[in-house]
Amino acid sequence: MNNLKIFCDARLPDNAAKLLREGVGPHELVFPATLAASVLGKSGLDPAFAQVDIAFGQPDLANIQLSTRLRWMHLTSASFTRYDTAEFRALATARGLAVTNSSSVYAGPCAEHVFAFILAQARRLPSALQSRCANDSPEWAKLRYACAPLCHQNVLILGFGAIAARLVELLRPFEMRITAFRRQARGDEGIPIVTSAHLPEALANADHLVNILPQNADSAHFISAELLARLKPGAILYNIGRGATVDQEALLAALRGGHLGAAWLDVTEPEPLPDGHPLLTAPNCFITPHIAGGHSNESETLVNHFLDNLRRFLDGAPLRDRVM
Repeated sequence: MNNLKIFCDARLPDNAAKLLREGVGPHELVFPATLAASVLGKSGLDPAFAQVDIAFGQPDLANIQLSTRLRWMHLTSASFTRYDTAEFRALATARGLAVTNSSSVYAGPCAEHVFAFILAQARRLPSALQSRCANDSPEWAKLRYACAPLCHQNVLILGFGAIAARLVELLRPFEMRITAFRRQARGDEGIPIVTSAHLPEALANADHLVNILPQNADSAHFISAELLARLKPGAILYNIGRGATVDQEALLAALRGGHLGAAWLDVTEPEPLPDGHPLLTAPNCFITPHIAGGHSNESETLVNHFLDNLRRFLDGAPLRDRVM
Protein backbone atom coordinates (compact mmCIF):
# COMPACT_ATOMS: atom_id res chain seq x y z
CA MET A 1 0.00 0.00 0.00
CA ASN A 2 1.26 3.49 -0.87
CA ASN A 3 2.13 5.86 1.93
CA LEU A 4 -0.99 7.41 3.41
CA LYS A 5 -1.69 10.84 4.84
CA ILE A 6 -3.07 10.70 8.40
CA PHE A 7 -4.78 13.77 9.82
CA CYS A 8 -4.46 14.22 13.59
CA ASP A 9 -6.13 17.05 15.48
CA ALA A 10 -5.67 15.45 18.93
CA ARG A 11 -3.80 17.57 21.48
CA LEU A 12 -1.27 15.03 22.77
CA PRO A 13 1.49 15.35 25.39
CA ASP A 14 5.04 14.94 24.12
CA ASN A 15 5.40 11.25 25.00
CA ALA A 16 2.14 10.29 23.27
CA ALA A 17 2.94 12.47 20.26
CA LYS A 18 6.32 10.72 19.92
CA LEU A 19 4.61 7.34 20.17
CA LEU A 20 2.24 8.35 17.38
CA ARG A 21 4.98 9.69 15.10
CA GLU A 22 7.05 6.53 15.50
CA GLY A 23 4.04 4.24 15.18
CA VAL A 24 2.63 5.56 11.90
CA GLY A 25 5.87 5.46 9.91
CA PRO A 26 6.36 5.50 6.96
CA HIS A 27 2.98 7.20 6.60
CA GLU A 28 2.71 10.99 6.85
CA LEU A 29 1.06 12.85 9.70
CA VAL A 30 -0.89 16.01 8.86
CA PHE A 31 -1.80 18.47 11.61
CA PRO A 32 -4.33 21.33 11.51
CA ALA A 33 -3.46 24.91 12.38
CA THR A 34 -5.47 24.55 15.60
CA LEU A 35 -5.61 21.33 17.59
CA ALA A 36 -8.78 20.16 19.36
CA ALA A 37 -8.99 21.41 22.93
CA SER A 38 -9.88 17.95 24.29
CA VAL A 39 -11.09 14.51 23.23
CA LEU A 40 -14.58 16.01 23.11
CA GLY A 41 -13.53 19.10 21.15
CA LYS A 42 -12.93 19.64 17.43
CA SER A 43 -10.30 21.52 15.47
CA GLY A 44 -12.46 23.28 12.88
CA LEU A 45 -12.33 23.63 9.11
CA ASP A 46 -8.87 23.03 7.62
CA PRO A 47 -7.89 22.92 3.93
CA ALA A 48 -5.22 20.27 4.60
CA PHE A 49 -7.97 17.77 5.38
CA ALA A 50 -8.83 17.44 1.67
CA GLN A 51 -5.57 15.53 1.09
CA VAL A 52 -5.82 12.95 3.91
CA ASP A 53 -6.81 9.29 3.78
CA ILE A 54 -7.26 8.69 7.53
CA ALA A 55 -8.34 10.95 10.39
CA PHE A 56 -7.45 10.47 14.07
CA GLY A 57 -9.17 12.76 16.56
CA GLN A 58 -12.40 14.71 16.25
CA PRO A 59 -12.60 15.78 12.60
CA ASP A 60 -14.91 18.64 11.73
CA LEU A 61 -18.07 17.61 9.89
CA ALA A 62 -17.48 20.25 7.23
CA ASN A 63 -14.02 18.79 6.54
CA ILE A 64 -15.49 15.32 6.12
CA GLN A 65 -18.24 16.51 3.79
CA LEU A 66 -15.72 18.24 1.53
CA SER A 67 -13.28 15.34 1.46
CA THR A 68 -13.14 12.88 -1.43
CA ARG A 69 -10.17 10.84 -0.13
CA LEU A 70 -11.05 10.02 3.47
CA ARG A 71 -11.42 6.25 3.98
CA TRP A 72 -11.39 5.80 7.73
CA MET A 73 -11.76 8.02 10.81
CA HIS A 74 -10.86 6.98 14.34
CA LEU A 75 -12.35 9.07 17.14
CA THR A 76 -10.47 9.88 20.33
CA SER A 77 -13.64 9.47 22.40
CA ALA A 78 -16.16 6.78 23.18
CA SER A 79 -18.89 9.26 22.31
CA PHE A 80 -19.66 9.99 18.67
CA THR A 81 -22.65 12.28 19.23
CA ARG A 82 -21.89 14.82 16.50
CA TYR A 83 -21.59 12.02 13.93
CA ASP A 84 -24.56 9.96 15.16
CA THR A 85 -27.12 11.37 12.74
CA ALA A 86 -29.05 9.87 9.86
CA GLU A 87 -27.38 12.33 7.48
CA PHE A 88 -23.83 11.42 8.51
CA ARG A 89 -24.55 7.69 8.50
CA ALA A 90 -25.89 8.01 4.96
CA LEU A 91 -22.76 9.91 3.92
CA ALA A 92 -20.48 7.29 5.49
CA THR A 93 -22.38 4.47 3.80
CA ALA A 94 -22.35 6.18 0.41
CA ARG A 95 -18.59 6.81 0.55
CA GLY A 96 -17.61 3.53 2.21
CA LEU A 97 -16.19 5.50 5.12
CA ALA A 98 -15.29 3.38 8.15
CA VAL A 99 -15.76 5.00 11.57
CA THR A 100 -14.28 3.68 14.81
CA ASN A 101 -14.25 5.13 18.31
CA SER A 102 -12.22 4.61 21.49
CA SER A 103 -14.74 2.69 23.57
CA SER A 104 -12.10 0.14 24.56
CA VAL A 105 -9.93 2.89 26.02
CA TYR A 106 -12.64 4.28 28.28
CA ALA A 107 -14.71 1.21 29.16
CA GLY A 108 -12.64 0.18 32.18
CA PRO A 109 -12.24 3.60 33.83
CA CYS A 110 -15.91 4.51 33.26
CA ALA A 111 -17.09 1.20 34.70
CA GLU A 112 -14.83 1.64 37.73
CA HIS A 113 -16.18 5.15 38.27
CA VAL A 114 -19.80 4.06 38.43
CA PHE A 115 -18.73 1.03 40.51
CA ALA A 116 -17.15 3.48 42.98
CA PHE A 117 -20.42 5.46 43.00
CA ILE A 118 -22.39 2.31 43.81
CA LEU A 119 -20.06 1.29 46.64
CA ALA A 120 -19.99 4.82 48.07
CA GLN A 121 -23.79 4.89 48.10
CA ALA A 122 -24.09 1.45 49.68
CA ARG A 123 -21.63 2.33 52.45
CA ARG A 124 -23.06 5.87 52.91
CA LEU A 125 -19.63 7.39 52.42
CA PRO A 126 -20.70 11.02 51.85
CA SER A 127 -22.46 11.15 55.21
CA ALA A 128 -19.88 9.03 56.99
CA LEU A 129 -16.96 11.17 55.83
CA GLN A 130 -18.64 14.31 57.16
CA SER A 131 -19.62 12.80 60.50
CA ARG A 132 -17.76 12.81 63.81
CA CYS A 133 -20.56 11.06 65.70
CA ALA A 134 -19.78 9.13 68.85
CA ASN A 135 -20.01 5.36 68.97
CA ASP A 136 -23.51 4.22 70.03
CA SER A 137 -25.03 7.68 69.54
CA PRO A 138 -28.35 7.92 67.64
CA GLU A 139 -26.55 9.48 64.65
CA TRP A 140 -23.97 6.68 64.69
CA ALA A 141 -26.65 4.00 64.79
CA LYS A 142 -28.64 5.63 61.99
CA LEU A 143 -25.56 5.85 59.79
CA ARG A 144 -24.25 2.38 60.60
CA TYR A 145 -27.52 0.57 59.97
CA ALA A 146 -28.30 2.51 56.80
CA CYS A 147 -25.46 0.71 55.04
CA ALA A 148 -27.01 -1.82 52.68
CA PRO A 149 -25.32 -5.02 51.41
CA LEU A 150 -25.37 -5.14 47.62
CA CYS A 151 -26.09 -8.86 47.50
CA HIS A 152 -29.40 -9.59 45.68
CA GLN A 153 -30.10 -5.92 44.91
CA ASN A 154 -31.39 -5.20 41.40
CA VAL A 155 -29.33 -3.18 38.92
CA LEU A 156 -30.83 -1.94 35.66
CA ILE A 157 -28.36 -0.61 33.09
CA LEU A 158 -29.66 1.67 30.33
CA GLY A 159 -27.56 0.96 27.26
CA PHE A 160 -25.30 -2.02 26.75
CA GLY A 161 -21.85 -1.59 25.25
CA ALA A 162 -18.24 -1.90 26.37
CA ILE A 163 -18.74 0.10 29.59
CA ALA A 164 -21.79 -1.92 30.62
CA ALA A 165 -20.03 -5.20 29.86
CA ARG A 166 -17.11 -4.26 32.12
CA LEU A 167 -19.45 -3.02 34.86
CA VAL A 168 -21.23 -6.38 34.82
CA GLU A 169 -17.86 -8.09 35.42
CA LEU A 170 -17.14 -5.82 38.38
CA LEU A 171 -20.56 -6.37 39.96
CA ARG A 172 -20.79 -10.16 39.52
CA PRO A 173 -18.90 -11.04 42.74
CA PHE A 174 -21.50 -9.08 44.72
CA GLU A 175 -24.28 -11.39 43.52
CA MET A 176 -26.42 -8.52 42.32
CA ARG A 177 -29.29 -9.14 39.91
CA ILE A 178 -28.24 -7.31 36.74
CA THR A 179 -30.45 -6.49 33.78
CA ALA A 180 -29.83 -4.17 30.85
CA PHE A 181 -32.09 -2.21 28.54
CA ARG A 182 -31.36 -1.99 24.85
CA ARG A 183 -33.66 -1.49 21.91
CA GLN A 184 -32.80 -4.88 20.43
CA ALA A 185 -31.08 -7.78 22.17
CA ARG A 186 -28.17 -9.40 20.30
CA GLY A 187 -28.10 -12.54 22.40
CA ASP A 188 -24.43 -12.32 23.44
CA GLU A 189 -24.83 -9.94 26.39
CA GLY A 190 -24.55 -12.62 29.08
CA ILE A 191 -27.29 -11.01 31.22
CA PRO A 192 -31.07 -10.61 30.82
CA ILE A 193 -31.99 -7.89 28.32
CA VAL A 194 -35.25 -5.95 28.36
CA THR A 195 -36.60 -3.94 25.46
CA SER A 196 -39.05 -1.05 25.53
CA ALA A 197 -42.11 -3.22 26.11
CA HIS A 198 -40.77 -4.58 29.43
CA LEU A 199 -38.88 -1.51 30.62
CA PRO A 200 -41.64 -0.32 33.03
CA GLU A 201 -41.53 -3.63 34.92
CA ALA A 202 -37.73 -3.52 35.13
CA LEU A 203 -37.83 0.05 36.45
CA ALA A 204 -40.32 -0.91 39.16
CA ASN A 205 -37.89 -3.54 40.46
CA ALA A 206 -34.66 -1.55 40.17
CA ASP A 207 -32.68 -0.58 43.27
CA HIS A 208 -29.99 0.98 41.07
CA LEU A 209 -30.48 2.60 37.65
CA VAL A 210 -27.23 3.10 35.72
CA ASN A 211 -27.49 5.35 32.67
CA ILE A 212 -24.87 4.82 29.96
CA LEU A 213 -27.01 5.94 27.02
CA PRO A 214 -25.24 7.90 24.26
CA GLN A 215 -26.58 11.26 23.24
CA ASN A 216 -28.64 11.23 20.05
CA ALA A 217 -32.08 12.22 18.81
CA ASP A 218 -33.70 9.17 20.43
CA SER A 219 -32.10 9.57 23.87
CA ALA A 220 -32.77 13.25 24.60
CA HIS A 221 -34.38 13.45 28.08
CA PHE A 222 -34.89 9.68 27.96
CA ILE A 223 -34.80 9.78 31.76
CA SER A 224 -37.99 11.78 32.09
CA ALA A 225 -40.43 12.52 34.88
CA GLU A 226 -42.52 9.56 33.71
CA LEU A 227 -39.55 7.19 33.75
CA LEU A 228 -38.43 8.36 37.20
CA ALA A 229 -41.96 7.91 38.55
CA ARG A 230 -41.87 4.27 37.42
CA LEU A 231 -38.75 3.58 39.44
CA LYS A 232 -38.94 1.69 42.70
CA PRO A 233 -39.22 4.25 45.55
CA GLY A 234 -35.79 4.96 47.00
CA ALA A 235 -33.92 3.79 43.89
CA ILE A 236 -30.54 5.35 43.10
CA LEU A 237 -29.70 6.93 39.74
CA TYR A 238 -26.17 6.97 38.30
CA ASN A 239 -25.39 8.86 35.10
CA ILE A 240 -22.08 8.44 33.26
CA GLY A 241 -23.65 8.65 29.80
CA ARG A 242 -24.52 12.17 28.72
CA GLY A 243 -26.20 15.00 30.60
CA ALA A 244 -28.71 15.62 27.81
CA THR A 245 -30.24 12.17 28.32
CA VAL A 246 -31.69 13.30 31.67
CA ASP A 247 -34.51 15.79 32.27
CA GLN A 248 -32.74 17.63 35.09
CA GLU A 249 -35.89 19.43 36.29
CA ALA A 250 -37.60 16.06 36.66
CA LEU A 251 -34.52 14.72 38.43
CA LEU A 252 -34.54 17.64 40.85
CA ALA A 253 -38.23 17.10 41.62
CA ALA A 254 -37.68 13.38 42.25
CA LEU A 255 -34.82 14.14 44.65
CA ARG A 256 -36.67 16.86 46.51
CA GLY A 257 -39.82 14.78 46.75
CA GLY A 258 -37.91 11.79 48.13
CA HIS A 259 -39.01 9.32 45.45
CA LEU A 260 -35.41 9.01 44.28
CA GLY A 261 -33.00 7.93 47.00
CA ALA A 262 -29.95 9.65 45.49
CA ALA A 263 -28.33 10.67 42.22
CA TRP A 264 -24.67 10.25 41.33
CA LEU A 265 -23.75 12.21 38.21
CA ASP A 266 -20.55 12.46 36.23
CA VAL A 267 -22.29 14.33 33.41
CA THR A 268 -24.70 17.25 33.43
CA GLU A 269 -26.20 19.80 31.06
CA PRO A 270 -24.36 22.16 30.83
CA GLU A 271 -20.92 21.23 32.09
CA PRO A 272 -20.06 22.48 34.58
CA LEU A 273 -23.35 23.52 36.14
CA PRO A 274 -23.39 27.28 36.77
CA ASP A 275 -23.15 28.70 40.28
CA GLY A 276 -26.52 28.56 41.97
CA HIS A 277 -27.86 25.68 39.92
CA PRO A 278 -30.39 23.81 42.11
CA LEU A 279 -28.79 20.39 41.51
CA LEU A 280 -25.64 21.59 43.28
CA THR A 281 -27.54 21.78 46.57
CA ALA A 282 -30.20 19.13 45.91
CA PRO A 283 -30.58 16.48 48.62
CA ASN A 284 -28.46 13.38 48.05
CA CYS A 285 -27.09 14.61 44.72
CA PHE A 286 -23.39 13.97 44.16
CA ILE A 287 -21.59 15.30 41.08
CA THR A 288 -18.13 14.66 39.65
CA PRO A 289 -16.88 16.87 36.77
CA HIS A 290 -16.99 14.45 33.79
CA ILE A 291 -13.88 12.53 34.80
CA ALA A 292 -15.21 8.96 34.61
CA GLY A 293 -13.12 8.01 31.59
CA GLY A 294 -9.93 9.65 32.80
CA HIS A 295 -6.82 7.71 33.74
CA SER A 296 -3.12 8.42 34.15
CA ASN A 297 -1.90 7.05 30.80
CA GLU A 298 -4.96 8.07 28.81
CA SER A 299 -3.16 9.71 25.87
CA GLU A 300 -0.76 6.81 25.36
CA THR A 301 -3.64 4.34 25.53
CA LEU A 302 -5.53 6.35 22.90
CA VAL A 303 -2.54 6.36 20.57
CA ASN A 304 -1.88 2.65 21.03
CA HIS A 305 -5.53 1.89 20.30
CA PHE A 306 -5.33 3.91 17.08
CA LEU A 307 -2.04 2.27 16.05
CA ASP A 308 -3.53 -1.18 16.62
CA ASN A 309 -6.45 -0.25 14.39
CA LEU A 310 -4.07 1.26 11.82
CA ARG A 311 -2.31 -2.10 11.53
CA ARG A 312 -5.69 -3.77 11.12
CA PHE A 313 -6.72 -1.24 8.48
CA LEU A 314 -3.51 -1.78 6.50
CA ASP A 315 -3.90 -5.56 6.74
CA GLY A 316 -7.57 -5.52 5.78
CA ALA A 317 -8.53 -7.00 9.15
CA PRO A 318 -11.72 -6.11 11.12
CA LEU A 319 -11.36 -2.81 13.00
CA ARG A 320 -11.91 -2.65 16.77
CA ASP A 321 -14.70 -0.45 18.13
CA ARG A 322 -16.28 0.07 14.72
CA VAL A 323 -19.50 2.09 14.97
CA MET A 324 -20.16 2.68 11.24
